[in-house]
Amino acid sequence: MPLPDQFTDLARRVNNWGRWGPRDERGTLNLITPARLQHAATLIRTGRTIPLAIPLDENGPQIGMIEGRDNPKRTMIMVNAQVMGQEHAFCTSDDRVEMGLQACTHWDALAHVSYEGRLYNGFDASQITDAGATHCGIDKAGAIVGRGVLLDVARALGVSRLGDATRGHALTPADLDAAAEFGKVEIHPGDLVLIRTGAMTALKAGDKLAYSFPTSGPSLQTVPWFHTHDVAAVATDNVAFEVYPPERDDAQLPVHLLHLVEMGMLQGQNWDLEALAEDCAEDGVYEFFLSASPEPFTRAVGAPVIPVAVK
Repeated sequence: MPLPDQFTDLARRVNNWGRWGPRDERGTLNLITPARLQHAATLIRTGRTIPLAIPLDENGPQIGMIEGRDNPKRTMIMVNAQVMGQEHAFCTSDDRVEMGLQACTHWDALAHVSYEGRLYNGFDASQITDAGATHCGIDKAGAIVGRGVLLDVARALGVSRLGDATRGHALTPADLDAAAEFGKVEIHPGDLVLIRTGAMTALKAGDKLAYSFPTSGPSLQTVPWFHTHDVAAVATDNVAFEVYPPERDDAQLPVHLLHLVEMGMLQGQNWDLEALAEDCAEDGVYEFFLSASPEPFTRAVGAPVIPVAVK
């Protein structure tokens, strides 16, 4: 089935291929310039840190919808074992973990999705093999630090969580603008935008099914908004990132395709924005320094991140 005209028109409008050179694999992260980073550092006023990652354990958000995307399973491989010396021996404990790299708070790499055989910047999707991604893997992202902005859409619209039990809320540009106005913050080129829908409240309450489906998130309407504002990367507090079920039956997860393939913009999922939202509501400051570099798994198409907002 061909993609709808609405999608292909948007793809042409927001395409960033070649903008940072024909071999670029970082996409909109290039918008975080040294000058932007220096400005972001000035946002650290009190030194208060707010972690944004969910716990890494078997109680994570995955419910088996994608085979192999398992919650973290940690096991001990040594327990106070003597490995060196005889007298006053050196003993150590070690552990290991098995998990899906997208099972937790994470960034999707630009190689995470493709369509019509293409990745961002025209790289051939066939170059993704069992060995991983030759191009646009998460290891190409590098350090991700800069000005973070919280768009607390749920609070701006006066609800604890967007959507209902049967349908997610498809965010509009007006919703994003309302959240920016609510937080008295402007979106600047190179910003790392965090969108709170309130979905994390369901996961924290132990209702994984309600957390997983349906989801509220960015819609096709918002794609030009991110492009016009030159956002460097965007993360949400849900499992699917975008609204799901999708707006149209003829386009599955279309925002993924437009962000990752056409724009070259990383997406983050499963970010815990609840404590940050409370903090921002208390002090009225919705901008902060954000450290959010992914684990540099070579050729991986996504990776865990432990984001920290610093005020």
